[in-house]
Amino acid sequence: MLRAKNQALIQMQDVPSAVNALQFYANVQPSIRGRNVYVQFSSHQELTTMEQSQGRGDEPNRILLVTVHHMLYPMTVDVLYQVFSPHGSVEKIVTFQKSAGFQALIQYQSRQSAVAARSTLQGRNIYDGCCQLDIQFSNLDELQVNYNNDRSRDFTNPNLPTEQKGRPSQPGYGDAGNMYAAQGSGARAVGFPQMANAAAIAAAFGGGLPPGITGTNDRCTVLVSNLNPDRIDEDKLFNLFSIYGNIVRIKLLRNKPDHALIQMGDGFQAELAVHFLKGAMLFEKRLEVNFSKHPNITQGADTHEYINSNLNRFNRNAAKNYRYCCSPTKMIHLSTLPQDITEEEIVSLVEEHGTIVNSKVFEMNGKKQALVQFGNEEQATEALVCKHASTLSGSVIRISFSQLQNI
Repeated sequence: MLRAKNQALIQMQDVPSAVNALQFYANVQPSIRGRNVYVQFSSHQELTTMEQSQGRGDEPNRILLVTVHHMLYPMTVDVLYQVFSPHGSVEKIVTFQKSAGFQALIQYQSRQSAVAARSTLQGRNIYDGCCQLDIQFSNLDELQVNYNNDRSRDFTNPNLPTEQKGRPSQPGYGDAGNMYAAQGSGARAVGFPQMANAAAIAAAFGGGLPPGITGTNDRCTVLVSNLNPDRIDEDKLFNLFSIYGNIVRIKLLRNKPDHALIQMGDGFQAELAVHFLKGAMLFEKRLEVNFSKHPNITQGADTHEYINSNLNRFNRNAAKNYRYCCSPTKMIHLSTLPQDITEEEIVSLVEEHGTIVNSKVFEMNGKKQALVQFGNEEQATEALVCKHASTLSGSVIRISFSQLQNI
């Protein structure tokens, strides 16, 4: 299971069985819990289990592979150093993002220090109730660090340069720990010169691309159909599609009231939107999202312009926003909240959109944020499209999907 990407890999007994399965679902739309799923061949010849792919596993090594689960707060080299340095001399740290979540390689001066750190910290939370540590011994003998910054650090060589913004510290480290062999090898390297924000994309996806994303699409306009014309409008579509890229303009088709055209900032952003939103439920309708034959939308009286909107998310922190792209989930994350906000006010804001399973208000970097878990993805999607960019006690709140499984 690739939980962070809402995907799974299935190994059949033999090739003919896999071919039969794919041919069957070419004519039958499969669905799980009311949501369409899509089946295609994987580039992997065989899956490796966690037990088989942990490298040295329990064989002691001075380099640790650390996975952080339920990450509500940002992880940096400095945070990891504070956690691991009390157990011995930390020489190097490299961090990266994988399908398993946020991971880091931590090199101690001695094997004994690494053993002590793993024994003490395995399964512990960095912060109360979140950021749980899963620690294994790496199969690497030496870490190579090229830059000293928030994502990598060589404490034995403080004179290393800082990295150019968005450039990954060391592309190979995405697979260095070999925690799950099928996860890293299928990602294609980011080497497409036509992609805008290539550096941010590389930083977000660790030098590769999510499964199913080619990075070669140059069509910027998306056609959305099967909308609920009684409940949809341009701003609601903006709120949903702006999760995957900047929006230039949107046009509702008056002769087809359940259709709309959405022009994204570039082809890569349009591909993300098509990939993650195809088959999503909104207002009791299952969305059809495809690339349009129109290269762009002609500006006119029936178009809504968003190119200069300060609500476009990818003008700043593009790498972070790319990293958080995913299909709709049951959990929404609310930010830019008033400092005196209460959990009751958050619930009151969104409870009209569905059953709230759980909620939490917390503070990060001195700013109030919140998580709300709904009964299903459709309810969370409705809350996002209706309440993103709404005003609460003078603050314009921002809402996105969270990939956390629970609070």
